[in-house]
Amino acid sequence: MKYTALFISLLFLAPVAKAQTGTDTLKTDTLKAGKKKQTVTITIRTGVNKPKDAPVKEKPQQGFLVDVLTFARFDLGFTRLIDNGSSTLSAANEFLTYKAGKSSNVGFDVLQVGYKFNKDFRIYLSGGIDWTHLRLQRDITMLPNAPALEYTPAGEGQHFSKNRFSSTYLRIPLSFDYSTLKVVDKKGAFHIVAGPEIGFLLGGKVKQVSDLKGKEKFKDNYHFSQVRYGGFIRAGYNGFGIYAKFYGNDMFENSPAQEGLKNMSFGVMIGF
Repeated sequence: MKYTALFISLLFLAPVAKAQTGTDTLKTDTLKAGKKKQTVTITIRTGVNKPKDAPVKEKPQQGFLVDVLTFARFDLGFTRLIDNGSSTLSAANEFLTYKAGKSSNVGFDVLQVGYKFNKDFRIYLSGGIDWTHLRLQRDITMLPNAPALEYTPAGEGQHFSKNRFSSTYLRIPLSFDYSTLKVVDKKGAFHIVAGPEIGFLLGGKVKQVSDLKGKEKFKDNYHFSQVRYGGFIRAGYNGFGIYAKFYGNDMFENSPAQEGLKNMSFGVMIGF
């Protein structure tokens, strides 16, 4: 009977033990066996609390990164023309002589989808808009609907205080983004991003300002390449950095005199 009573006590205590968490629980029963009384102490382990400082395993930081709408990689820099490997324009392209300090590149991404392999490395495909503005020095006007890239001199007595020749592209870069271990009080990381980029022409534009005619705008494709391709590199800390972009194909198409004329851009950026 003594052991039967002990077994029954364990049956009743087992559900209670499952419902509790904490340290060991002591249960003392006094059982009668004949004229003698025996005291039996039962120790039931209901669970062990984890120490507060016990290391917690990090969940794998990987998976698809989908940002349907975003605003990132805002570029603001300068643009340069490369004429068959030289920064000096050839005689055939001298009419495109530009003001280096006022010829700019502006762009940003608005769509992004990618995959994060771990906390340091990710790859993503994004889409955005990219503008290239050449601030021409000469008083000329680029001709729309011409068989090749052509221009006409300004009329007598007409001087352009502003003569901007621009192209607009839909840009689609594929980025390989590596970020180092966090530094500086674990609040930031250094990024290195590089990859290929393809662009599709959205249009060309001439914007002029003169005392004679005021402000004028003309739109045409102006023989800008319908598709352009190249590569880029970005580097920086947290959300700020620098960038450089190089294009592998000619800046203009169906215009033999401009064969071998390419462009590049470089500057500062915000948002990795």
